This record gives sequence, structure tokens and C-alpha cells, in this order.
Amino acid sequence: MSGGYDLNLFASPPDCNFLCSVCHGVLKRPMRLPCSHIFCKKCILPWLARQKTCPCCRKEVTQKKMVHVNKLRKIIGRLEVKCKNAEAGCLVTCPLAHRKGHQDSCPFELMACPNEGCPSRVPRGNLAEHRQNCQHGAHQRCPLGCGATLGPAERASHNCYRELREAWCQRQERCRTLVLCLLQRIRKVYRSANLIRRQLAQLGEFLEDDGLLLGAPQEEAEAPPEGSIGAEMWGAQGQATL
Repeated sequence: MSGGYDLNLFASPPDCNFLCSVCHGVLKRPMRLPCSHIFCKKCILPWLARQKTCPCCRKEVTQKKMVHVNKLRKIIGRLEVKCKNAEAGCLVTCPLAHRKGHQDSCPFELMACPNEGCPSRVPRGNLAEHRQNCQHGAHQRCPLGCGATLGPAERASHNCYRELREAWCQRQERCRTLVLCLLQRIRKVYRSANLIRRQLAQLGEFLEDDGLLLGAPQEEAEAPPEGSIGAEMWGAQGQATL
């Protein structure tokens, strides 16, 4: 098995200095030997387990003297690569270091159906539709389009006409209930309005009667006493006689 990256993975041919002399792929986790030759870690370790020499110059070397080339690893990580699902239709390219992140959201990535017993593997973008129609799903929509959600035990006895009629009857019953509630509220408002109208009329009558009672004493106060009127008339007649 190759320890490096496949050349076909890259959007453009990589530099020859980035290639491993053992697997001829692009260096993956590069390791440098004391002789300055660089190899994939997965390639050089089995090689040194068999023979303690550099695969290129044949100089003796031990594992303790190998070092990781992190700078080179970062450079290779910035190379543009194609999505692993390019043959399925994905046209995205991204840096090698971000390839795993794209793969986790790629709509062309094959996903196993989560329904127990279903062996299908479908693209991530089609998974939701597959789950609705999967024969192994716990619940799925009626394939005839009535909108009912059916479980495995309900599919054999399902009747679209009966389901639609029951749904229509339930909706009619809800509408009838809403109309009755609305009529009850209207009657209540009408009774409340009549009660307020009667109370206002009674209040008006009460205010009118109270006004009459308050006006009578004022009229009596303004009228002169009978004794004083007679005395004035008698005094006037006496003056005339004299």
C-alpha cells in the first residue's frame, strides 16, 4: 500500500521535489534522513525495519536520526486537490489540508441509510429524499401523494380516499367549532352592549331627577315671604289716605 498521496488527487501535477522515492506518490508525513533524503513516514519505517540503509544513496541510517519535516508538510498541505468524489460529479477543489473538512459536507459523498436493515448507500444530497421513501424506514410518506405518514404496519392497509375523507371531516369539525365559538362571543358582546346601554339610560334619568330636586329649593329661596308683601301693601295704602 502506498504511503504517499496519489498523484491523480491533485488539481495540477505537483513538483517533483514533493515526491517520495519509495512509493512515487506525494510525500505524506515526510521524514528526513541524515543524508538529507526525504520519504513518507509510512514508506521509510518498513524499509528500515528490513535494512538499515537509505533507499537512495544506501548510506547506513537508524530511526533515531530521522526528523519530521513540518515545513515541507505545510507546503504540501497548501496544494490544491480535487474532491474524492470528482468522478461522481463534485467539481470542488480545495487545499489538501482542508480536504477532510470538505469531504464531511460534500453532497456527493456516499452515506449509509440510517434506517435499520437498509443496505443502500446514497449521496449525502439525496439522503433526505431516500429516507422518506426507504422501505426500511420507521415512517414514510404515502407514495401516492395524499400526505399521510405511514409506519411499516400501516402501509398494507392504507387507503388514500379514506385518509383524505377523514382529514376533511376533521377539518370541517374544527371549522364548525370555531364558528360556534365566534357566535358565542358575538352574543356575549351584544348582551354586554345592551346592558351598558340600559345602565347609561338609568344614569341619565337619575341625573335628571337629581337636577330637579336641586333646582326646587333655589326657586323657593328667590320667592319673597307673604308677610312682607302684605306689610308693604298696607304701608302704601296708609300713605295714600294721609
